[in-house]
Amino acid sequence: MRFLYIAILFCSGPSWALCPGQFDSTTDQQWNQFRLHSDVKRLDPLLSDDFVLTHSDGRLENKQSYLQDLASSNRVNTQIENFDVQIRCFENTALVTGRTVQQGISAGKKWQGEFRFTRVWFYHHKQWLLQASHSSRLR
Repeated sequence: MRFLYIAILFCSGPSWALCPGQFDSTTDQQWNQFRLHSDVKRLDPLLSDDFVLTHSDGRLENKQSYLQDLASSNRVNTQIENFDVQIRCFENTALVTGRTVQQGISAGKKWQGEFRFTRVWFYHHKQWLLQASHSSRLR
C-alpha cells in the first residue's frame, strides 16, 4: 500500500504547478491596489458573492459590508506593501500567503501594523475570484 501511495504521488506531479487562467501575482496585486485607492467599482468583480474577510482582530466581514466601508471612506488604506509572497495553485484554487505592512484610518482612528496573510482565490467561469482573506497581526 505504501508503494502505491508513493507511486501516485510521484506520477501525479506537483499539483500546485497547475494554474488555469494564468493566475499570477498581478491578479493578487490588483486586490491591494484597488483597496489602496478605495476603487470599489473595480474591486467588486474580483470578490466572490460570498467573500469572507477575517480581520486580524477576529472580526468577520462579507463582500457587501467591506465594499460599503471602503465606499463611505470609513476605512481608508494609506499603505499596503507585501513581502515574501508565495503562490500555490491546486487545480482551480490559488493560495496566496505572505507578510504585509499596512496603515490607514478606520472610523477616524489611525492604525498600522505588520501582518501575515492568507488569501484563497478560485477560478470560476474563466475568472479568478477572491473567496477569502485572513490576516494575523505580527506587530
